[in-house]
Amino acid sequence: MALLLAGDIGGTKTILRLVERTADGAMNALYEFRYPSGEFPDLVPIVQQFLTEAATKLDLAVEPEKACFAIAGPVVNNSAKLTNLPWLLDAKRLEEELGISRVSLINDFVAVGYGVCGLEATDIHTLQVGKPSQHDPIAVIGAGTGLGHCFAIPEANGIRVFSSEGGHGDFAPRSELEFELLKYLLAKHNIQRISIERVVSGQGIVSIYQFLRDRKFAPESAEVGEAIAQWESEIGKTEKTVDPGAIIAAAALQKCDRLSEQTMQMFVEAYGAVAGNMAVSLLPYGGLYVAGGIAAKILPLILEGSFMRAFTHKGRMDSLLEMIPVRLVLNGNVGLIGAAVCAAGL
Repeated sequence: MALLLAGDIGGTKTILRLVERTADGAMNALYEFRYPSGEFPDLVPIVQQFLTEAATKLDLAVEPEKACFAIAGPVVNNSAKLTNLPWLLDAKRLEEELGISRVSLINDFVAVGYGVCGLEATDIHTLQVGKPSQHDPIAVIGAGTGLGHCFAIPEANGIRVFSSEGGHGDFAPRSELEFELLKYLLAKHNIQRISIERVVSGQGIVSIYQFLRDRKFAPESAEVGEAIAQWESEIGKTEKTVDPGAIIAAAALQKCDRLSEQTMQMFVEAYGAVAGNMAVSLLPYGGLYVAGGIAAKILPLILEGSFMRAFTHKGRMDSLLEMIPVRLVLNGNVGLIGAAVCAAGL
């Protein structure tokens, strides 16, 4: 039995999980806890507190052999500076101060890439069966706060995941309405280009809603309109009391607000088209996984069909995209699973 430590480190919260790796390669979660990141000066005291608590709860000596921490931000040479915290993390320093022989830092979406290979059948909803090949690349896309991309190549003992900044590519309109959205966002932000994640992300949902509202596509409901107005009044403030994307999505799921329904229709179609673009670039016959914080929450909207129609609508490439397995990730802890997978392979 080997003990591994997996972590998901963000500006708001830090989630740690102690994992047991058995002789047959199975990994069992033994203990998990969530901490408010801002209440600690560094990751080290969080890990020390976690290990002490785990030892008490499990009534055994807790000494992880390896650890992997997924970081919300760029990781260079096994070091990272968190975007929203004054933490400067270095794997060598963490090894010394925590007494763990091997520590690795990886980007949080790279962790998702490792995690998709550790999911159970119940953690996945298949959108397209395709013709899977275990020797071909795997692609992962995920809309949340931003738009994450990564891809993986199979190797003898698992996979190797590569990061990508594909979410910062140019947004490519496909209809007159999307062209109007593009012009609206260029003028609204007074910039010269619009990235994909300005449309396909949580913020993108709000931007599409504002565009349709300002173009008088449909009347704004009192409930959703009040929430959006509250959010708009808090722009620039550190603390937000409203999650506008979640409110719009909920109204669309309940089919109680025409403006929200059209917003999510545009969002889902754009999401599917962008996933299809990634698939055309990589031809991931090993599977394309849709992860991130949004997809699983709006699964009924994705299952209505416009996501996959936009995904496969690539002209002469349609038949190729119909062969790619497309799987939606339902497990919100896929990043933690990936961190444990990565730790096991150190």
